[in-house]
Amino acid sequence: MNPPDYEAQLRQLITQNERVMMILRSVHHCNPPDWLVGAGVIRNLVWDHLHGYSQPNLPRDIDVAFFDADDLSPERDATVTAQLTAVLPHVEWEATNQAAVHLWYVEAFGKVVPPLRSAAEAIATWPETATCTAVRLLPDDSLHIVAPFGLDDLFQMILRRNPARVTIEQFQQRLQSKQIMQKWPQVRVIDG
Repeated sequence: MNPPDYEAQLRQLITQNERVMMILRSVHHCNPPDWLVGAGVIRNLVWDHLHGYSQPNLPRDIDVAFFDADDLSPERDATVTAQLTAVLPHVEWEATNQAAVHLWYVEAFGKVVPPLRSAAEAIATWPETATCTAVRLLPDDSLHIVAPFGLDDLFQMILRRNPARVTIEQFQQRLQSKQIMQKWPQVRVIDG
């Protein structure tokens, strides 16, 4: 038996969801350098589908990772967010220049982190392996998928801590604050 083609399934789920496609088209229109949309919007899309929900659990905000080493100012995030809001105003955007994360991370989270080299490298530091998934809409309308830990945890509904930057305590706090088990009771949580 062949293993499931999770990448093909993800492509199909995204392209069949007009809201997610509208989000991707909006970011493509603004086109910040080396951009990716991921985390909650992808996790929610897949886990809602796997739970058979007709009403999606929409994330609070849409995470847009981009990489602009030429402008590390905090204003760069605000500029991209404003551009996205002008194109699609009813979405709460969270655009973050991954090239500048190392400049503010220690103050925000108490841990020194090295500079990143790309948006894809940043995705590999996100809190849970299932949310370390992001996509970019390419000019030919195909999807570029970044999933440094693969798509197994996402499609097998496993919530596993990514130890790159998240402590066990932070993982537990996120589990509660995101109401993972209340929204998706079939998810299996793996601590550690």
